[in-house]
Amino acid sequence: MERLAVLPERERGVCCPPTITVRPAKVDEITEILKALAEPTRLRMVIALREAKEAVCICDFTGSFDLSQPTVSHHMGKLRDAGLVEVTKRGIWSFYRLAPHLSQSARGIIEAIG
Repeated sequence: MERLAVLPERERGVCCPPTITVRPAKVDEITEILKALAEPTRLRMVIALREAKEAVCICDFTGSFDLSQPTVSHHMGKLRDAGLVEVTKRGIWSFYRLAPHLSQSARGIIEAIG
């Protein structure tokens, strides 16, 4: 009959604790960016803004994404809350662009998106 090997018992957190070098505030920042980008329409909008030579009018997003203006505004609000975009008003129109002072983390994530 085959004998089963007896494994030593381990004490939780004693074996090989990982080194965590990222500050909790940085983790929170990155989490908010990733949450904002986790929705497919918002991700596509950010890619469009990344590729745009100038600010994009909200009316162009409604046409390109076949969404209502309130839905586009909702998505842009989420991206704005995450600090990824900024808006400029010209008359009744809102023009969006990537925030010029993105954190290094945000810029790296946006640039890494295919």
